[in-house]
Amino acid sequence: MRNASAVTEFILLGIPHTEDLETMLFVLFLSFYIFTLMGNLLILLAIVSSTRLHTPMYFFLCKLSVCDMFFPSVSSPKMLFYLAGNSRAISYSGCVSQLFFYHFLGCTECFLYTVMAYDRFVAICYPLRYTIIMSHRACAILAMGTSFFGCIQATFLTTLTFQLPYCGPNEVDYFFCDIPVMLKLACADTSALEMVGFISVGLMPLSCFLLILTSYSRIICSILQIRSADGRKHAFSTCSAHLTAILLFYMPVVLIYLRPTPSPWMDATVQILNNLVTPMLNPLIYSLRNKEVKSSLRKVLYQLDFLPEQR
Repeated sequence: MRNASAVTEFILLGIPHTEDLETMLFVLFLSFYIFTLMGNLLILLAIVSSTRLHTPMYFFLCKLSVCDMFFPSVSSPKMLFYLAGNSRAISYSGCVSQLFFYHFLGCTECFLYTVMAYDRFVAICYPLRYTIIMSHRACAILAMGTSFFGCIQATFLTTLTFQLPYCGPNEVDYFFCDIPVMLKLACADTSALEMVGFISVGLMPLSCFLLILTSYSRIICSILQIRSADGRKHAFSTCSAHLTAILLFYMPVVLIYLRPTPSPWMDATVQILNNLVTPMLNPLIYSLRNKEVKSSLRKVLYQLDFLPEQR
């Protein structure tokens, strides 16, 4: 077996079965990327500029917006670069960085959705103790914890993938470096590592999903005990955006990493949805049914001269 340092760069082949569509895909993905960055930046500005939104729920939403700006930035710039007709080569260290930051931000978001579900659970089930339980210190610890455990998970998965020797083919049959496609290029038996990776990638989202499910089971029971119809409607409305975002986040994860028979074209399509479309939709999901966020967004847009002054 040759030394792993024999491979110094990889070639990203891009999305399967999209030959001669580079220009159209470049325009489409660039539009998605710009809208994602602008939408999440506006949500950040709206929350920071309004003192009414300085609550735990919007604090975590701020962190989600930051993650949603960086998450597509892991793979989109390089993808847009080669779709514009430039080199498809990516260095070994660049490939390692892509895989690490993709899973770091993805795992951080997964933990963050769990924390946001816990926040809604405390707000609805223990409203009188909410400010005590979700104190500034508790929120800071929970926010840092999502990044800390996301970093541990990403470090484990990256080390697992790149401890293997890469000494032969260097063509990555995908649009960025991810675990399943990288394992195919390794010059060693990867069956045991594939199983460990499958368990690791599957166990973490599953654990978070079960915690979210537990929180929302308690939330639903509490909401059904509210006698006022308006009270029930308001309680459900505060959770509906979060539930929609959770579904959009978990569906691609299940389809990409937990299917027994992977399909390159299907995986790439779902991955694009996960990388670009979901982060672009999150600002819409959290603002469309939220009067406070819409009001604050309107003020931000007035200040930026994107909307005419109100009469």
